[in-house]
Amino acid sequence: MLDETCRADLADRDSVSRLSHDPATGLACDPATGHPRPPRREFKARGSFTERCAGCQLPVLNCLCPYQASAESEAQIWLITHPLEHFKPTNTGRLIHDVLPATEVFTWYRTAPDARLLALLDDPRFAPFVIFPDDQPDYAERVVGIEAVGEIKTNGRIPVFILIDGTWRQARRIFRKSPYLDRLPVLPLATTRLTRYRLRKPASQAHLCTAEVAAELLRQSGDVDAAQVLDDYFDAFNVSYDASRRYEKIEQPTPAMRRLLAYRAE
Repeated sequence: MLDETCRADLADRDSVSRLSHDPATGLACDPATGHPRPPRREFKARGSFTERCAGCQLPVLNCLCPYQASAESEAQIWLITHPLEHFKPTNTGRLIHDVLPATEVFTWYRTAPDARLLALLDDPRFAPFVIFPDDQPDYAERVVGIEAVGEIKTNGRIPVFILIDGTWRQARRIFRKSPYLDRLPVLPLATTRLTRYRLRKPASQAHLCTAEVAAELLRQSGDVDAAQVLDDYFDAFNVSYDASRRYEKIEQPTPAMRRLLAYRAE
């Protein structure tokens, strides 16, 4: 039997704002067994002592809040996020939720799938696609192209892009260790676009960060306006954070920032 502390902890595990006890997982007990977990040391990373804006979490030197804009799209985006990503200020998955309020965010636990995610996967309104490369033969029969998204829209259902938010190693593990994803079509992102992300060093320039993947998927599937807003917001985040690392104040808005300001003023 789970004690009351662990019951409450399990009920709250999908809320980043209430992550507690174990900074690496957000849980005071194991989600499968209910066994208490000893507290770990507070998560520390480079820049952890930087004064940050309470709204956008960026260094106050180059706050992102003036450029935050929301958009609408026919497709939805659901993020399955590795627990450690919640603690990384360089995470770009949160930018998607800022721009597209309908975005769902689920924290991944191998032994305890999110019950709400499982329910949404069974909801006939939605047609989810797992965004993952088509580089292995064992799931080749599940691979579809972007044209499948248009067919879903024609049938009156809501296409959903499921993005796995974590490092490449974490993403592969989540993809392989989540049986509830096995029945879903796999949609690889086909693009010649190269990453503009400055805050983490990618293994390849062809490896886009989470926000870039989302923007490209929206663009290719017909949500051009939403894609542009997200792309500009990512650019503003990318430039602002990079400048803050060098303790440089951005004196003049970039073209992307100016487009966001104009969009907000409409």
